[in-house]
Amino acid sequence: MLVSVLEGHRIWAPHYDQYRNPLLDLEMRILPDILSPVSSRHLLDLACGTGRWMEYLSHRGACVFGADICGEMLAQAEKKQHSRGRSVIADIAQLPFPDNFADIVLCSLAAGYLPSIQSALAEMARAAKREGRVIISDLHPAGMSSGWTRSFRLGGNVYELENFSPSVAEICAAGDRAGLRLYMQSEFCFGEPERHYFREAGKEHLYRGLCGQPAIWVGVWKKA
Repeated sequence: MLVSVLEGHRIWAPHYDQYRNPLLDLEMRILPDILSPVSSRHLLDLACGTGRWMEYLSHRGACVFGADICGEMLAQAEKKQHSRGRSVIADIAQLPFPDNFADIVLCSLAAGYLPSIQSALAEMARAAKREGRVIISDLHPAGMSSGWTRSFRLGGNVYELENFSPSVAEICAAGDRAGLRLYMQSEFCFGEPERHYFREAGKEHLYRGLCGQPAIWVGVWKKA
């Protein structure tokens, strides 16, 4: 069932934190080193959802604020100690934060849902401090080309979320036009820590096939 990004996340919100998958765990494994250092930094988590990264980063000394278009997702974030009162309903292309606000601006696993990656990166650049970092992680385009979908299963139904999935070249070009300097980009594959998901689902053969295929792409920019 194809649904809009907003409607899909409204349905998903009450169950999202119970929904674990290898992609989320892979991202949780690779991003901390890329985000570091975070202690005493002002950090803006865009498309923050239920506050997954807000909680993690707050526990490590960051001053974190979040934004998401889905109020139902933010209602779940409000239940968590370090996310409470620190998020706002907002479109990434129209952020209610001042210029030069954050040392780090993060957009995690959401770039493919954005109608205009250009408008989003322009706002992310505006909200970042000079010499601040803008970090995007997302499902690798190679996965999409192989037939992966942005979807979830709930109550016997499979919900596929509308998406736009810009290419890596399009994302990098948008960063250039936003006045950002690409600092690094990298791709990451599933590894042994994610193997149990496939084993428990009786699909370990898929794990062997996916090991060498990039699952997540990460880009890091600096603001001049």
